[in-house]
Amino acid sequence: MAGEREPDPVVLSWSSGKDSAFALLRLRSDPSVRVVALLTTVSDAYGRVSMHGVRETLLDRQAEATGLPIVKVRIPSPCPNAVYERAMGSALAGFRARGVRRVAFGDLYLADIRRYRESYLRAVGLEALFPLWGRPTDALAREMIAAGLRARLVCVDPRRLDRSFAGREFSPELLRDLPPGADPCGENGEFHTFVHAGPMFLRAIPVRSGPVVEREGFVFADLAPDEPPPRAVRPSGPSNPIVI
Repeated sequence: MAGEREPDPVVLSWSSGKDSAFALLRLRSDPSVRVVALLTTVSDAYGRVSMHGVRETLLDRQAEATGLPIVKVRIPSPCPNAVYERAMGSALAGFRARGVRRVAFGDLYLADIRRYRESYLRAVGLEALFPLWGRPTDALAREMIAAGLRARLVCVDPRRLDRSFAGREFSPELLRDLPPGADPCGENGEFHTFVHAGPMFLRAIPVRSGPVVEREGFVFADLAPDEPPPRAVRPSGPSNPIVI
């Protein structure tokens, strides 16, 4: 209709986990914005999603399942903050040149992380968006599961959570078994997840469990694709004006 404002193009910071996946679902229900790409950091040393330890092949399948292009920022491990900011700044400059002014994150309540993101983006001429901010995490975790989100715990901090949680499904049973003081969404770093199915995807991503290993003080449950990658299918609708 003439006079209606076009939705703002938004890039979503994508961790491969439940918070960024649920943030995508929320953003897609907001007519004022349109997610045009995913942005992820990948460890050059391991070829895996930073911190989560998810294989790059599974990351690619997630992007295909969302119907969105993905930009990977490759960083060393460990990665000094100055190196991270240079690498991320280069990717963000590319988005800004294509008309993007906002970057969304799945953060829930850690105020210091929010302040850092807002300050850093402001310095490069962008704005931070937090579609899940402030929701009580016990209710949010159950809402995710009820909506059909399916995820596995792929990284556990053994200082906060027993290593036996690595590899478990994010489920009502898992929430019941969490020890007192553990955040139901793992917001304090207790665990990280890989989403393999949900309403934000065009299709589920079959995975099989691999070995559980300890590396750099964290316990990782390795997941691998369980079938050949399907042919990518883009959702119907207007074509994406931003070419990455």
